[in-house]
Amino acid sequence: MEPSSLVQLDPQPTIAPSTDSGLRRSMGARHLVMIAMGGVIGSGLFLSSGYTISQAGPLGAVIAYLIGAFVVYLVMACLGELAIAYPVSGAFHIYAARSIGPATGFTTAWLYWLCWAVAIGSEFTASGLLMQRWFPGVDVWVWCVIFASVLFGLNAVSSKFFGESEFWFAIVKVGAIVVLIVLGGAALFGVHPLSEGTNHPFMFENFNTSSGLFPNGFTGVLVTALAVFYAFSGSELIGVAAGETADPATNIPKAMRSTVIRLLIFFVGAIAVIAATIPFEQAGLDESPFVTVFSSIGIPFAADIMNFVIITALLSAGNSGLFSCARMLYSLADEGHAPRALKKLTRRGIPMVALSVSMLGGLASLISSVVAPETVYLALVSVAGFAVVGVWMSITASHYFHRRSFVRNGGDVAALPYKARLFPLVPILAFSLCAISLIGIAFDPNQVAALYFGVSFVGACYAFFYFKYGRKARANKLS
Repeated sequence: MEPSSLVQLDPQPTIAPSTDSGLRRSMGARHLVMIAMGGVIGSGLFLSSGYTISQAGPLGAVIAYLIGAFVVYLVMACLGELAIAYPVSGAFHIYAARSIGPATGFTTAWLYWLCWAVAIGSEFTASGLLMQRWFPGVDVWVWCVIFASVLFGLNAVSSKFFGESEFWFAIVKVGAIVVLIVLGGAALFGVHPLSEGTNHPFMFENFNTSSGLFPNGFTGVLVTALAVFYAFSGSELIGVAAGETADPATNIPKAMRSTVIRLLIFFVGAIAVIAATIPFEQAGLDESPFVTVFSSIGIPFAADIMNFVIITALLSAGNSGLFSCARMLYSLADEGHAPRALKKLTRRGIPMVALSVSMLGGLASLISSVVAPETVYLALVSVAGFAVVGVWMSITASHYFHRRSFVRNGGDVAALPYKARLFPLVPILAFSLCAISLIGIAFDPNQVAALYFGVSFVGACYAFFYFKYGRKARANKLS
């Protein structure tokens, strides 16, 4: 994979000006951190973490999440340097287009757009189903319409308003995790006044299961680690919002560091408490492990509290996803690789047409989940799962080629506002680990469809770009 020969990078360590002249730079570091946290902390932690423990074992689940956090750190290191070099909205597309080639940028953008469009539809459906706990007489589709209208409104006002809404969405989720870690951790040390008399596990005695520390062998840990990569997806949203960030050279690195540290504490801390509290044999998908832990330490109305938190988490992820989708379409239009109408902005700097098309894409995904769950929706979900790791690979490869071209053109790495350390080890290691996770999918019958549909979708994107834009680009070059 070689970068385009047409790419010429400025050897001076200046920050590229944003091409988004109409988008407003109104978000600060705290907005970026919470946008990333909002995209990551969702059903993967609140609902599926019990399944992870059941597959890898208590200690294995903690190790798997540590591996996932390490990969996130590597990707974020690459992302930080690129986001400052190209602080534009929908930045993944720009990174790949400038550093590797326009076809790769085009494919990356559509992969990520489809990933979040599918997620949006899924979040609406799941939220509607959870609302039936309190309103069993209201159809799920009614809640889907209500939630879709709310998220569209939050995104349509201004980027700062979106950032504020995501900040408070994320506060609710982070609060639930902090309570779990503090109260659950205290209970493991014998402090559980609300549940005196119960046989609560002490310290990490649950880690030593009847089948040993790794009940399904270390292979179970590796297979789970592949799925954990997806659980951390959303951390890259900082790059999407780079074009609407005030003082990107200061705020982006600050947000990167804060995000990695907080994800490490919250994810690994929560998993450690859950794994130490819930017996390995009882972990699964029957109920949220948060509900199980809160109930075990005597928190009243634990199920209702977590139902609210999970709905908030789903809507938060959908909010971030809709923002990301709109910026990706705007970026494609700005590059001339999508209809110009998608580039239109409101007076507040919102790409309203791109936002509307993205919402329609999410609703189409929702409809297909009902009408064609075993055909169309299966393909969409598979590509979406594939896309997360594919985009991370694109980011790391873009960083490798960007830095190499920068140095070849006489740039001074020491003068960069932010630089990833241990180059080229960091991008190569990150790319390799992501590639291994995709190869591993082939050995998991439950995930192999993601590989089939994902590779096919990538091939179709490259072919479409070649026939639609490639010949025109070559003709312009020759003329």
